[in-house]
Amino acid sequence: MNLLEDTAKKNVAVNEDWYAKAQKRLDNLTKPPGSLGRLEEFARRLVAINQNAMPSLDKKVVFTFAADHGITAEGVSAYPKEVTPQMVFNFLRGGAGINVLARHAGAEVVVVDIGVDYDFENAEGLRAHKVVRGTKNFAKGPAMTREEALKCIEVGINLADEFAEKGYKLFGTGDMGIGNTTPSSAIAAVLTGRPVAEVTGKGTGISDDSLKGKIKTIESAIKLNSPDPKDALDVLAKVGGAEIGGIAGLVLGAAANRIPVVIDGFISTAGALIAYCIEPKAADYMFAAHNSVEIGHKAMLEKMGLSPILDLNLRLGEGTGAALAMTLIEAGLKIYKEMATFGEAGVSDEIIN
Repeated sequence: MNLLEDTAKKNVAVNEDWYAKAQKRLDNLTKPPGSLGRLEEFARRLVAINQNAMPSLDKKVVFTFAADHGITAEGVSAYPKEVTPQMVFNFLRGGAGINVLARHAGAEVVVVDIGVDYDFENAEGLRAHKVVRGTKNFAKGPAMTREEALKCIEVGINLADEFAEKGYKLFGTGDMGIGNTTPSSAIAAVLTGRPVAEVTGKGTGISDDSLKGKIKTIESAIKLNSPDPKDALDVLAKVGGAEIGGIAGLVLGAAANRIPVVIDGFISTAGALIAYCIEPKAADYMFAAHNSVEIGHKAMLEKMGLSPILDLNLRLGEGTGAALAMTLIEAGLKIYKEMATFGEAGVSDEIIN
């Protein structure tokens, strides 16, 4: 049994008895039952995931996986691939959107080079786990070998195991990779069964004509590579990306360690969908951060049965949506733990009609 198989086996469904235990306390707080809506849902889920009546979120971390994509040679992005390493340095300096919002959420940011076509020369603060120097152009053949795709997933699993051992209680996913909405759209099309045109958007802001070309490129690439929709690892290898594989592994590793994981936007959800198709029980541990502007995002969330927390027209990636959603998830837990019960407050809970 390899690391992926062993980790997937450890993904077990959340024990529903814990939802009931959490609900009992929520219904005894000084408020009408259910009046705090999804904040109560977040608290119930955290209690059940942790199997702890009073869980903690004292240590939070967002993992931003970075990689390049050979498919950019097909003109699918508005930006050159040189932007990927430039943004990695920006993350390391603390100047990017994810750094700002993670600080706001009280979360750390871990930047992971899993597939950037650049030599960072031991850049301070960077986690170097390079599997490939960018994927190959999957319009011409597979993006990666099956072995490379598996290694990408293993990077994510190992990071999840490491940070679980360090006592982190909430994970978030993020990405950086010029061109990565294209493999994400390909993954969405193959694994949801939707037409490519229904799950492909403008990414970083390409023109209408470029979007038409992007759709044709993905359609041709899927036909050429014939990824097997019943084999998520095959899909990742043929039309995916290194950072998408890393996110998939992180999600599976989080679930194996009973740690909730906040899924960011379109690219992160493609990684989460790979994880889900390997082991559907992983969805029990996922929180969908937001509804991305990318049109294919909703189809992937629906496939996994996830409802986004926020809808703010976000499309940056990096983990920005995940960091924002963390603040609301933690708010739900604080309500659950800190709000007075009727008995404690001396307030009547009698309903007279």
